This record gives sequence, C-alpha cells and structure tokens, in this order.
Amino acid sequence: MKGLLICFLLLALPAWAHDDATLDKVKTGAGGQLRMAGVYHIELVVVRDSPQAKENPLLIYLTDHADKKMPSAGMKVTVTLFGKGVKAAAELKPDGDNRFRGSARYASVRDLKAVVTLTGADGKTVQARFTPMELSPH
Repeated sequence: MKGLLICFLLLALPAWAHDDATLDKVKTGAGGQLRMAGVYHIELVVVRDSPQAKENPLLIYLTDHADKKMPSAGMKVTVTLFGKGVKAAAELKPDGDNRFRGSARYASVRDLKAVVTLTGADGKTVQARFTPMELSPH
C-alpha cells in the first residue's frame, strides 16, 4: 500500500511543477510570461510601458517542457487581448526557429489579459491564458 501511495505522488509531481504560479517564477529568455498548453511552453512578450493604445509588437516563443525550441514553421498563432479599454486580436507569423511575431493596438493596462491559440501543423489546437502585466520583472 505504501508503495502505491509513493507511485501516485511521483506521478502527480509533473502537474504541480507546471501551475501558473510556478511558471511565473521561471526566468524566461525574452522576459515574457510563460504558460503551458498541451506539449508546449508558450512565452508571451508584450510591451509593458505603453500607457496609450497604439500599434505595439507581440512575440511568442515556443518550447517543449524541457525548454527545447519547438519549430514555428507550419503553425498558426492568434492572440486575443482584452482589458480596460483594450480589445484586440492579431495573427502572429513564424519568425525564426521558435518565434512568432505580430502586432496589435493595445495599451499596457494593469488588467491586460491575453488568450493565445496555437494550431499545430497537424491541425491540433491548444490555448493558454496570460496576465502579462501581473508578471513581476525578473
């Protein structure tokens, strides 16, 4: 019985390691917020110092759970932003090995939220939700 309990706890460890609070503590390569979606880790980078809504860049970096770059070719990414006075959507294009780039009209409002939808080359879709302005700088 004790062995079964230990096995159960060991199997549960990966789930604990990938909650949003834990991912927010991870130092990312580009300083964005990290979320897990399916087999991917998605890092969303937004402009954090734009008090007025204007056309601002959006970047996504894609890795696997071992922090290995995942190829962006053949994938589709959309980002939907919303918050006080902000409602925008953008389709990001592959831009390098594991990066997507695009832009949308948004301000760096405190309650900014984002939904990232990633469609793989195989047609499978995953989503991740972000609160990028709540992320403290590393």
